[in-house]
Amino acid sequence: MQAKFSEDVIPLSDLKVNPGKVVGRTNETHRPILLTSRGRGVAVVLGLEDYEKSTEELRFVKAVAQGLADIREGNTVTLDEAKKILGIA
Repeated sequence: MQAKFSEDVIPLSDLKVNPGKVVGRTNETHRPILLTSRGRGVAVVLGLEDYEKSTEELRFVKAVAQGLADIREGNTVTLDEAKKILGIA
């Protein structure tokens, strides 16, 4: 989902004129579109499916990072303790 700056940067006024075209393009290409105002980035348009996928992937990566930090800090339990906590012992 890498943006192609030659295609995926548009002025905010284009969104105002034809929002359906902008949303359709991001859904079609599965790439975010950077909206600009006076030459500066102001917002990003991203299709809902791609947004949901990105947030899910981010939550997963954060959970893995937290798990690795817990291991480094010694915040662990044995398999038997985990089963007890989960009620499957």
